[in-house]
Amino acid sequence: MTDAVTWWPAPAKLNLFLHVLGRRADGYHRLQTLFQIVDLCDQICLRPRLDGRIERIDPLPGVPAESDLAVRAAGALRAACGVHCGVSIAIDKRIPIGAGLGGGSSDAATVLVALNEIWETGLTADALAQIGLGMGADVPVFVRGNTAWAEGIGDQLHKLDLGEGWYVIVYPNETVSTAEIFADPALTRNTPPTTIPRFLSGAATRNDLEAPVRQRYPAVAAASDWLGQFASARMSGSGSSVFAAIGSQQQAASIAARCPAQWQAFAVRGCAASPLQEAVRQWRLQQASAEQSQFDTTGTSPSR
Repeated sequence: MTDAVTWWPAPAKLNLFLHVLGRRADGYHRLQTLFQIVDLCDQICLRPRLDGRIERIDPLPGVPAESDLAVRAAGALRAACGVHCGVSIAIDKRIPIGAGLGGGSSDAATVLVALNEIWETGLTADALAQIGLGMGADVPVFVRGNTAWAEGIGDQLHKLDLGEGWYVIVYPNETVSTAEIFADPALTRNTPPTTIPRFLSGAATRNDLEAPVRQRYPAVAAASDWLGQFASARMSGSGSSVFAAIGSQQQAASIAARCPAQWQAFAVRGCAASPLQEAVRQWRLQQASAEQSQFDTTGTSPSR
């Protein structure tokens, strides 16, 4: 196991649509959604520890360690594998918190995937996704790292190749309570299920959470209306961010630059594969190169 400090990306997601089909007996809602990974990323620094401690260097104000998804992810992986490794975690937050972009879930997924490499625990993506599901329904999609059609509570994933595209995201510096919106009596809970072929043929979709959010959070409505001047705008997840698909990088950058000063805007690329997948590929190449170099020098493979 390496003791080197490493940095890993944790990308954001957009919900290209989100339909609420009904409510289950356990209180969770049955959903259909399409997750699009984008290249707006938190950056996560991991430093292995020999003393077995798991700690976050820069804890979020008011968030105890047992509630921090990144810390929980490291602990859950360690427990699942029966190892005694430790790690210090630092996160350069670039994805706004409470924005419907999945930042916390993505951070957890990146910790799982990266520590699986660093600690050499050897779990499959399926096993990591199952661990991640215990921390939130969005974590598995970040573990797998592909554009995905999702059903159930958002955990039943089907890879879908939409290619790449450009989006503008506007964050109105407002945090939306997901629990509050799902409890709203005005929330539509009986949208008929659609199918992948119908979606691909251009059937109409929407975000069922958007109407109650617009009623409760005027800043979200204002941001959506502003972005809607340039292209069809839609809210991601339970908000508060809104986004629009844009034809080119240049157009996306131009629109983002015109965003009113009281909000934040990002021109982002929709990714066919997650930046985390590329980071893992590069890590494995570096590890293989280091092993080959040691073998060439000593004639023996490094012990594991």
